[in-house]
Amino acid sequence: MKKFALFIGCNISAKVEQYESSARAVLKKLDIDTADIKEFNCCGYPMKNTDQTAWMLSSARNIALAENAGKDILTLCKCCFGSLKKANAILKEDNGLKVKINEILGKEDLKYQGTSSISHYLSVLHDDITIDELNKKTIDHYKDLNIATHYGCHALRPSEIMKFDDPASPSLFDNLVKVTGAKSIEWAGKLDCCGAPVLGINDNLSYDLTEKKLGNAKKAGADFICVACPWCHMQFDKIQDQIASKRNSEYNLPSILYTQLLGLRLGIEKEELGIDSQNNERLNQVYSKLFDTKEKKLKKKKNVEKKIRKEETQGVE
Repeated sequence: MKKFALFIGCNISAKVEQYESSARAVLKKLDIDTADIKEFNCCGYPMKNTDQTAWMLSSARNIALAENAGKDILTLCKCCFGSLKKANAILKEDNGLKVKINEILGKEDLKYQGTSSISHYLSVLHDDITIDELNKKTIDHYKDLNIATHYGCHALRPSEIMKFDDPASPSLFDNLVKVTGAKSIEWAGKLDCCGAPVLGINDNLSYDLTEKKLGNAKKAGADFICVACPWCHMQFDKIQDQIASKRNSEYNLPSILYTQLLGLRLGIEKEELGIDSQNNERLNQVYSKLFDTKEKKLKKKKNVEKKIRKEETQGVE
């Protein structure tokens, strides 16, 4: 097993804390050893289309820090994954840029060499842990739970650099959902953008993209949209609430992080995974499917039968 440095990024700790807590809980359960590098900075993604050097420097610094620690990088955010991996590929090909970046990094006694790999959380589960091993570790399975997997843009494209999955017909995420016993459904627009990249620039377009995805997933019978990126999660969670209030369009389709979906089936408590109860009655019905598994239904049935037998015995007496 590779030795990983866990790259949290900027948004998760500030806005999607449950992603970090659930990801760490699953890593611990699967005995994946990770290290925290406190000097990690932003991946550079916000500067990508504004200042190429700033983007490259940000990414290269993170990679250099991981190299110093003798670790590969494990990311939770697909934007961070895309930013770091693309910068890494460019720096390996452009020696002039590499020299320029290393001149700046040298002021901190750092040097980018390009020896550390960058992996997304889902890839590590699928390729390093493997589906077979995950199947052995699950303790129960969901029943009648339909999941719409949202792959996101940055993990799949540009495919020659990302090498995450087949960009036209990916299956990695679907395979991981099936491990839990849930059904990964087919739905229109599965690979479309969630709308997050244009939020704040063109809110109407952002809402349109999100609404289209929510509508398609709901029409296909999804109970949840499942994601593995903080940006996508916020778009389907908080922005869905904004759409409901501003456009009077309610889909009541919750977003769940894959680490939460898997974590429950690994026996991790919902509090540790950051799964909160819902105030909305319809959403509560959906969330109940996460806990009403075959094992718990059987236990409930046995308790009912035991209670009936006890009542019958007392009646005879």
